[in-house]
Amino acid sequence: YKWVAPTGSEWEFAEKAKSNKDKFNVVCFDFGIKNNIMRRLASFGCELTVVPANYSAEDVMKLKPDGILFSNGPGDPSAAPYAVENCKKLLGQVPVFGICMGHQVLGQAFGGKTFKMKFGHHGGNHPVRNEFTQAVEISAQNHNFAVDPNSLPKEVKVSHLNLNDGTCAGMVWEEKMAMTIQYHPEASPGPHDSDNCFAQFVDMIRASKGMAVSR
Repeated sequence: YKWVAPTGSEWEFAEKAKSNKDKFNVVCFDFGIKNNIMRRLASFGCELTVVPANYSAEDVMKLKPDGILFSNGPGDPSAAPYAVENCKKLLGQVPVFGICMGHQVLGQAFGGKTFKMKFGHHGGNHPVRNEFTQAVEISAQNHNFAVDPNSLPKEVKVSHLNLNDGTCAGMVWEEKMAMTIQYHPEASPGPHDSDNCFAQFVDMIRASKGMAVSR
C-alpha cells in the first residue's frame, strides 16, 4: 500500500523537513512498521510503498526505489532468514536504512551475528553516543536482540553506541549505502534527538543520485 501523509504541520519541528522540496520513491519492508516512522519519512520527501516482510528483492527493484527501509518489528531476526536473504540481494543497489529489527536484519546481511540480550532495552531515556560526532542522544528503545560488533566485517563501522552497556546501537557501511539504528527515532513516544537520521537517509539518497545534500 501507499503512504504519503507527513507529520501534521502543527507538529512539525524539523527545519530540514519544512524546507525540503524533493520527492523520493522509498520502499518499506513491513516487519511491524510504526505509523510515525512513515510520517517522518514522508515529512522529508519520501513517497512510500509498504510491502510485506517476505516481498522478494526482485519485486522490490521492479518498483524502482530510490531507497529502501527495513522497518522495526518484534522478535528474533534469525527467525526471518528470508528477510536477511532479501537484504543481501538489495545491498549496494540503492541506499538502505534499518531501524530496530531492520538494524538487526541488516547486521546479519552484512555478515554479522545477533544475540539475545539478558534483559533487553525497553522504555525511554537510553543514552546513545554518535561515534562520529561524539554527540549523545537520548533515545526510546524496545528490543531483546543486538548485533555483535566483533562479528562485523571491517568495512562496517559502528556509528552509535549504547552508553548503558556498550552494545551496538547503529552501523554504517558507506560503500553499500547502508545505515542502521537500534532504537526509535520517530519521537512517538520519545525525544527528538534522533530525528535527524531521517534527513541523513534522504541525504544518502540524494548523494546516490549526484544531488546536493542538505545543510
